[in-house]
Amino acid sequence: MSKKINHNRRYFLITMLTTIAATQLGIIGCTTQHATLAMAELPIEGELPSLVGAIAWLNSQPFTVDELRGKVVLINFWTYTCINWLRQLPYVRAWTQKYKDQGLVVIGIHTPEFEFEKNIDNVRRASTEMKIDYPIAIDNDYAVWRAFGNHYWPALYFIDTQGRIRHHQFGEGEYEQSERVIQQLLSESGTGHVGQEMVEVDARGFEAAADWNSLKSPENYLGYERTENFASPGGVVLNKRHLYTAPAQLKLNQWALSGDWTITRQAIVLNKFGGRIVYHFHARDLHLVMGSTEQGTSVRFRVLVDGQPAVTARGLDIDVRGEGTATEQRLYQLVRQPKPISNQQFEIEFLDSGVEAFAFTFG
Repeated sequence: MSKKINHNRRYFLITMLTTIAATQLGIIGCTTQHATLAMAELPIEGELPSLVGAIAWLNSQPFTVDELRGKVVLINFWTYTCINWLRQLPYVRAWTQKYKDQGLVVIGIHTPEFEFEKNIDNVRRASTEMKIDYPIAIDNDYAVWRAFGNHYWPALYFIDTQGRIRHHQFGEGEYEQSERVIQQLLSESGTGHVGQEMVEVDARGFEAAADWNSLKSPENYLGYERTENFASPGGVVLNKRHLYTAPAQLKLNQWALSGDWTITRQAIVLNKFGGRIVYHFHARDLHLVMGSTEQGTSVRFRVLVDGQPAVTARGLDIDVRGEGTATEQRLYQLVRQPKPISNQQFEIEFLDSGVEAFAFTFG
């Protein structure tokens, strides 16, 4: 069964667990709201939970709930390979700069989705490259995530000066509404005049907003635990080397492997050079979370779109010949199609062994 396209695609959504968490926060029945909400009375959704479960902090000493009293706090749950969070990031950065002198404290809670995202050096490198200078709590054990009853990447929680959760935003979007909430909480705090102007964001590269009108491909994981629409004959062989073949034709949102691969719970691992991944998609952007299996090594690859080198449709990580190199484990942008957007067959061939790939995301 194919996934329904969801603008908040990175999530752990189990209906009963979400219902329980929502009950605890008092947010049962809340749906996507309009910007007018921030002009009305904001409800109290709960208390700011403890942050002591974080195993480390970047850009700051650890914060306690008591230390945050008297401040308006924006909590942002993220993980650095999440495309939905990357597209939200320029707004969070802009709010940090605009409102920090008026009493806003932004704290990023990095809760990893993949094992390699637990590596603090990886998070530090990513946050530096992404120009994040606000405090980051490393939540490798999901302690803070559970304390909030959170289920989403990205998620925003808006905290008033009394330590009360007054609003939340799950997934990207609703930026004007979110900024209005920040302005209202700052005005309530009595820190001075808060202007009503909205930030202006010039988001580019990974951070550019998705082309939602053209998006017909949902995120898909490649490990056997959560993958969908795998089309290689014979299906998945779990945790063993296997020689896969790819069908000549794929239906929309199907994918297949060719070559010597091992499919594990979270990822696929290439055992011998020459392996390929094929994916039939419909979106402006195609991203792949991947990297070399051994630190300090690199894996060369080339990308084809409908059988031709990805030149006019190349993403940020592809050169003018339609080629690239996978090194550290991160999100790679492989395709950015010019308009008009249409169904395309993506193919990536690896010229070296030792790559592992985790998930496709689109935009």
